[in-house]
Amino acid sequence: MPIFEYKCKKCGHITEFLEKHSDPRKHVCEKCKSPDLQKLLSTFAAGHSSGSTSQSNGSCPTGTCPLS
Repeated sequence: MPIFEYKCKKCGHITEFLEKHSDPRKHVCEKCKSPDLQKLLSTFAAGHSSGSTSQSNGSCPTGTCPLS
């Protein structure tokens, strides 16, 4: 399930919720319990899997790099 971030319009607290895209639930702020939340746009993170060594030693994660 994807994680969505919401910002409370009342207190500004940002909270993450796991939800199905096809079945969003009505959430409330964890801090002030207000139901007035705004869904935030988030960036996509790629290449941060465990076991990836491309950042640590400069090698390609597949073991062969066409640019070397």
